Amino acid sequence: MTYNFDEIIDRKHTNSINTDGFRDFIFHAGPDMKFPYADDEFIRMWIADMEFACAEPIRQAIIDRVNRKIFGYTIMSLDTEYHKSLNKWCEKKYGWSVPREELCFSTGVIPALYQLVELICKPNEKALMVTPAYGFFKKAVVYNKIDYECSPLIIDGSRFTVDFDDLERRASQPGMKLIIWCNPQNPSGTVWTTEELQRVAAIAKKYDLWLISDEIHCGLLRQGVKHTPFAKVTDYKKLVTCMSASKTFNMAGLQFSNIIIRDENLRQAFRDRDKNVAFVNPISIVAHKAAYDYGEEWLDQLKTYLDGNFELVRDFLAKELPLAKFEIPKATYLAWVNLNAYLDDVEDLPKFFAYEAGVLLEGGDELFVGNAKGYVRLTLAMPRKTLQEALERMKKAVLAHAAKKQK
Repeated sequence: MTYNFDEIIDRKHTNSINTDGFRDFIFHAGPDMKFPYADDEFIRMWIADMEFACAEPIRQAIIDRVNRKIFGYTIMSLDTEYHKSLNKWCEKKYGWSVPREELCFSTGVIPALYQLVELICKPNEKALMVTPAYGFFKKAVVYNKIDYECSPLIIDGSRFTVDFDDLERRASQPGMKLIIWCNPQNPSGTVWTTEELQRVAAIAKKYDLWLISDEIHCGLLRQGVKHTPFAKVTDYKKLVTCMSASKTFNMAGLQFSNIIIRDENLRQAFRDRDKNVAFVNPISIVAHKAAYDYGEEWLDQLKTYLDGNFELVRDFLAKELPLAKFEIPKATYLAWVNLNAYLDDVEDLPKFFAYEAGVLLEGGDELFVGNAKGYVRLTLAMPRKTLQEALERMKKAVLAHAAKKQK
């Protein structure tokens, strides 16, 4: 079937964090925080979920499960069909098989990350990440009262690359225990090469570090681009891979993810410490299975539509804000845009665009750990008409601010 990604969907009154939770999440404020825009006048480009309807086969699978009428305690320990669906998807898309015995489950990659850091690290130990980084990497570390090191990525032309000398220097420090990786990388959208992943794995192995690979964005690639799972390029035993159909198919609220743990002892500890005591949501299971079994047609059309949105942003910035630095990333539906040439004096970019443009977005070091000053992250998974309006608003605000600076 042909999907309509231009459809405008009203998300009000659905308990959506996208529409109702931005004050707390972005600004750490309550409902008393006022803007010159009404809440429903904002264009939301901040949180990484989509403004697109979920694929029809997924919705139908949910309806069919609802029609079974009972939603009792649900477990996955005896299930084989879900693993078959996941494994078939991974073999077809990535040329990689998922060993069933290594497969664990969590309500999400973030909860799994919190639990894994707790199991792997003691309070006097450290974790390592590259920056800019997904903010919850830092939060998971801070929550567990351990220290962290950041290795800044290097902008090499149009691509972010790893400073491997710096990464190894930090990895070798006393007390270092864990590398938290993102593959593909959020927020830059970089797709790591086999060689890059092998070099990271070699560093982890050399210093006996655990390696957690967050691969939640692995399905969201530009047309023609391939994802390489970390687990495909190394047999390193201290590797954990976190994946889900939730990001790719816009069903994060169903709270279900695949946590693939090679080490038997860590795997058993993860299961023993599971705060959900192995229970899962029955709706989530059928939705994710349907995504793997029947979602490819929807995803292919989505990727084509997103490619068009990225081209729109690239062309718009080149024409209207030519000092902005942006290249279309190989993965994600997130644009990582450098606006330092225009807004180097603006300390809080999310606040600036909320007040001056009516656009909700994320950016800067506070939200992306470090190496992110002057950058904004824009979620482009929205109807093109909405995206065009957002860009026009942002341009107007940026140029007005630049004019004020010149006076």
